[in-house]
Amino acid sequence: MTLDDVTMIAAFFGGLGLFLYGMKLMSAGLQKFAGDKMQHMMGVLTNNRFMGLLVGGLVTMIIQSSGATSVMVIGMVNAGIMSLAQSVGVIMGANIGTTATAWIVSATQLGDTFAVFKPSFFAPILVGAGAIMALFGRGVKSRAIGELLIAVGILFTGLTWMSDAVKPYQDSPVFVRAITLLGANPFLGILVGFAVTCIMQSSSASIGVLQALAMDGMITGNIAVYICLGACIGSCTTALISSVGSTNNGKRVAVINLLFNVIGVIIFGILISIVFMAVPELAEMKMNAVKIAVFHSSFKLVNAIVLFPMGNMLVKLANRIVRDKPEPGEEEMDEMALRLDERLLQSPSFAIEMTVGEVVEMGRRAGENVQNALDALIHYDYSRLGSVFAREKEINRYQDALTEYLVRISNLSLSSSQNTMVKNLLYAISDIERVGDHAENIAEYAEKMKEEDIRFSEMAVKELTEMSQIVMRNYDWSLQAVASGNKGMIQDITDYEEVVDAMELELRDRHVERLSRGECRVESGAIFLDIISNLERIADHAMNIVEYVQDFN
Repeated sequence: MTLDDVTMIAAFFGGLGLFLYGMKLMSAGLQKFAGDKMQHMMGVLTNNRFMGLLVGGLVTMIIQSSGATSVMVIGMVNAGIMSLAQSVGVIMGANIGTTATAWIVSATQLGDTFAVFKPSFFAPILVGAGAIMALFGRGVKSRAIGELLIAVGILFTGLTWMSDAVKPYQDSPVFVRAITLLGANPFLGILVGFAVTCIMQSSSASIGVLQALAMDGMITGNIAVYICLGACIGSCTTALISSVGSTNNGKRVAVINLLFNVIGVIIFGILISIVFMAVPELAEMKMNAVKIAVFHSSFKLVNAIVLFPMGNMLVKLANRIVRDKPEPGEEEMDEMALRLDERLLQSPSFAIEMTVGEVVEMGRRAGENVQNALDALIHYDYSRLGSVFAREKEINRYQDALTEYLVRISNLSLSSSQNTMVKNLLYAISDIERVGDHAENIAEYAEKMKEEDIRFSEMAVKELTEMSQIVMRNYDWSLQAVASGNKGMIQDITDYEEVVDAMELELRDRHVERLSRGECRVESGAIFLDIISNLERIADHAMNIVEYVQDFN
C-alpha cells in the first residue's frame, strides 16, 4: 500500500465522517423548524391507517431516519398513546420517508449539466453563507437557517471527498473483480447492504455512500439494487435493538417493521433477479445517484402499496411471533416509566408532548390529594388520611422522574419556543409539588383534630367548603389550560384568584369576630386560619401554573 493509497483511504474516511455529521446537523436543524408542527401530528393518528402513513413519512423526512422513527413508534406504543394497529401505517410511511435523503444526495448529479450544482462549487457557498447567518443573524430563525445551511454544506462536502477518494480506483482490477462478484451474487450484495447499514445504523447513510460511489460510474444496476434491498433489512436493526426491554406490543412494532421490509425484499428480489436474467443490459447498466434514488423510492412506495391492505395480517403475524406471555417483572413495570420512554427522545417535540400529559397527571393526583385532605378535615372522614400521606410520596416520585426527563430533553437540540416550554414545565412541576405539600399540611391538621377531638363550628365548615370549592375549581382549570394550551382560560383563573385573596381576608375577619364572641375554640380557630392560608397558597400556585401556558405554542 502506497502513501497515495493511505491518503485516499483517509480522505474517504473523513468524507464519510463529514457526511454522517452533516446528516445529524441537518436533522437537528429541520426539527427546530418543524418541531412545533410535529408536536401536533400525533393528533391525526386515529384508526385511519392512511393518515398514519402520511405522518410517518413526514416525520421521517424531518428526522432523516426510518430507524429513529421506528424507535419513537415503539416508545409511543409502550406509552399507550398509539395502538399496535395504528403503528402499521406509521411504519410504512417511515420506510417511504427515509428515501428523502437519497433525493437530497442525488441533487449533486445536476452538476453533470450545470456546473453551479456541483458540490465542490455550492457547498463552500452554503457553509460560508450559513456561518454568516449563524454568527451575525439577529433573530433565532435566522441563526437556525444558518445552522441548517452549514449542515447541508458539510453533507455535500463529505460526498465530494468520498467521491474524489474512490475516483482513481474505478478501473482498478481489484475493484472490478469485487463489483463483478457483488453483481453476480444477489445474496452477497444483500448481505453487504445489510452489514453496512447495521454498522452505520442508518439506511440513509449507507445509500448515501452507495450514491457517492455511483458518481464515478463504479456501480452497476445489479449491485445498486441488491445493496439497497440489504440496506432496507439492515435499517430494522435499530428498532429491534431498541425493542429489547419494551412491552410485548413494543416488540411487535419492531417485528412489523422487519416483516414489512423482509417480505418486500423477498418479493422484489425474486422479481428483479428474473428481470436481470431476461434483460442483462439492465443488470450491467451504470448507475448514478439519481437512478439509485429512483429505485430506492420506487421500491419503498410499491412495497407500501402492495402491503398496505395487508396491515391487519402483519399485526396478526407479529402477535404470533411475540406471544402474550408476561415477561419477568412486566406486571410490576412502572406505568410512568413506560410513558416517559427514552425512545421518545429521538424527537424532542414528541417527548415534550408526552411530558405535558404526565405533568397534568401529576397535577391531577396532587389535586385529588388536596380534596381527600379537605374531606378528612371538613367532614371528619379520617379514613382518607392514610391515602393522602401515601400519595404525597408518589407525587414526589413524579417530580423526580419528570424533572430528570425534562433535563434530558433540555440537552437535546431544541428551538427557542421548545426551550421556553421545557423551562415552564419545570416551573409547573415545582408548583404542583407545592400543592401536594399543602395537601399534606391539611391532612396533618386533620390528624391533629382527630387526636384532640376538635370540631369546627357550622359557620366555619360552611366557609371552608365554599372557599375550597372555588380554589379547587381554579386549580382544575389551570391543569386543563396546561393540557389544552388554552390561553383563553388565563383571565378567568386570574379573576377567581383575586376572589380567593379577598375571601381569605374576609374569612379571617369573620373568624376573629367569632373567637372574640366565644363561638369557636381557640384550638379550632388557629387551625381554621392555617387552612384558609393553605387554600390561598394553592390558588396562587394555580395562578403560577396557568401563567406558564402563555409561553406555550
